[in-house]
Amino acid sequence: MIPESYPADTDAAARTLADPDTPFAVVDVHRARRNIERLAAKAGRLGVTLRPHVKTAKSLEVAALLHEGDRPCPVTVSTLAEAEAFADGGYTDITYAVGIDPHKLPRVVALLNRGVTLRVLLDSAEQAEFVAEASRRAGLPVPAQIEIDCDGHRGGLRPEAPGLVGIGRILHEAGCLDGVLTHAGESYFACTAADQRLAARNERDSAVAAAERLRAAGLPVATVSVGSTPTAHAAEDLTGVTELRAGNYVFFDLVMAGLGVCRVEDLALSVVVTVIGHRPEYGWIVTDGGWMAMSRDRGTAAQAEDQGYGLVADLAGNLLPGLVMTAASQEHGTLTARQGTRLPDLPIGTRLRILPNHACATAAQHHGYHVVDGARPTGNAPAVQGFWGRVSGW
Repeated sequence: MIPESYPADTDAAARTLADPDTPFAVVDVHRARRNIERLAAKAGRLGVTLRPHVKTAKSLEVAALLHEGDRPCPVTVSTLAEAEAFADGGYTDITYAVGIDPHKLPRVVALLNRGVTLRVLLDSAEQAEFVAEASRRAGLPVPAQIEIDCDGHRGGLRPEAPGLVGIGRILHEAGCLDGVLTHAGESYFACTAADQRLAARNERDSAVAAAERLRAAGLPVATVSVGSTPTAHAAEDLTGVTELRAGNYVFFDLVMAGLGVCRVEDLALSVVVTVIGHRPEYGWIVTDGGWMAMSRDRGTAAQAEDQGYGLVADLAGNLLPGLVMTAASQEHGTLTARQGTRLPDLPIGTRLRILPNHACATAAQHHGYHVVDGARPTGNAPAVQGFWGRVSGW
């Protein structure tokens, strides 16, 4: 059963991918389910709770696939707008995995007062004091996790950092210490399976070491949280870890395919565009899908095979060999053929599907998803099963 959600606009009238004005985003629910089942099985084998990150899809309907009608699962969010929308949708176990600032704490407290367990993230004594004070004023604890820096240095404390125990003590004295959290951001550059396994091991070891330091100082650590899409799929042993987080895996993208975490055939998100012109003197086919439809992300440029702004498929989802979206302006996309491949004959008006480099960035360009089911082929213009909206804003 595919959850249905239709906005009160022309998207509701779409019956096939030939109907809506382009560009628009498409989700293949069959592929998304397959991706979801794969990681759920992995978490089960490793004996940890899976806490999916909803920042990629930002959609209640997509999230419903994660538990298929059962009680809403624990989730991770990247904005308070997501936390509020998911709380409205019945989710009560939420981790806000971006460093907290004091201005946002009233919204956190409002969700806690609604009965939502909303954990915040921090990596400094200053933030810990803000959280402790907000807890005292509100008369209820604001659960907080200390961010651990395992590799990327974007945020967090190293497990051996002198200030770690002091931050933990500030939180504990206010009844707020929940645990530790880390994210192996550098795993997105781990190009071999062996490197991904090493990244997963380092991620686990860093989080567990930080938790053990806090416990040795007499501080309780209930949660030891790790995860990224590459390490979640590469992990072999999560002893000492309580939960696993990942988000990109629901849709996957060309960066993940380039790392070998998935196959191109697993990508559940695409963008439908229309051919609007030809420049044969340059070897170009021009579409109406530029970076406003695909994003500026060029994550595969650093990989062994550069996929430009995305690979090109026909409307039914069949890849067109050698055809790549190699350039983008705001509302124009340029398709070219790789060396040794002939440019196909695609008349003006032809609709195509572009597979993205980075699912999170591409999804963010759209207000929702037209849903198709790849397990039910319906010819050259797949049937639209529904339209699922996205949460926007912060």
